[in-house]
Amino acid sequence: MPRFAANLTMMFNEVPFLDRFEAAAKAGFTAVEFLFPYAFPAEEIGKRLRANGLTQALFNLPPGNWDAGEKGFAALPERFADLKQSLHTALPYAEATGVKRVHLMAGIASRTDAKAVEAFYKSVAWSCEFFAPHGLDVVIEPINPRNVPGYFLNDFVFAHELINELKIANLKLQFDIYHCQIIHGDVTMRLREMMPVIGHVQIASIPSRHEPDGEELNYPFIFAELDRLGYGGFVGCEYNPRGKTTDGLGWFKQYAGAGR
Repeated sequence: MPRFAANLTMMFNEVPFLDRFEAAAKAGFTAVEFLFPYAFPAEEIGKRLRANGLTQALFNLPPGNWDAGEKGFAALPERFADLKQSLHTALPYAEATGVKRVHLMAGIASRTDAKAVEAFYKSVAWSCEFFAPHGLDVVIEPINPRNVPGYFLNDFVFAHELINELKIANLKLQFDIYHCQIIHGDVTMRLREMMPVIGHVQIASIPSRHEPDGEELNYPFIFAELDRLGYGGFVGCEYNPRGKTTDGLGWFKQYAGAGR
């Protein structure tokens, strides 16, 4: 049975961020993820996790000026110093939360730019080497161009090939099913092909990015397929609830309280 993690950036927005940990636990989640923790003290986030018996599944490394449209530095040659600093910024949060994987964002750049490709390879290797002594995996996530136009890493095949080429033990693929369906389709076959390098999975309905209870994909089949493939990681619920979060959790009731 998949282990679901509530995405606290997108879910439980009915309450302030730090109160969403309790809300998720009361709804039956045993794990959480979020985009960025950096507006809050690391110790406070760790306290909320422990108080509610939650496991931190994932969070993103600092992306730069998010409000100005920045989406990370990894493919930006001129921002390598910022990339290195971001790792130091994230580390106390990893230590406070006990998270085992962090998402390295590529940034807005073209994969036809050889310098951007070179920078991405360099940043990925550097980040993996930095976090390895701390027992952390680095995950990279292809993001569809409809949601984030111009994002460097917008192809699952490229990401898969890069991971296989680099052969770094703590480098994994963040397989967001929503993004994969929009970019490529054929989700089940891609899961089967890429499962050996997948470190985290995320879900949402397609095309609306709401609860995974309808529209294009048969999620009960996909959840069963994850079990058949032996996936033991977390499934992040990175979706926008149609209304009040708890009103849309009918799909989740049979999984509530699943093991950590």
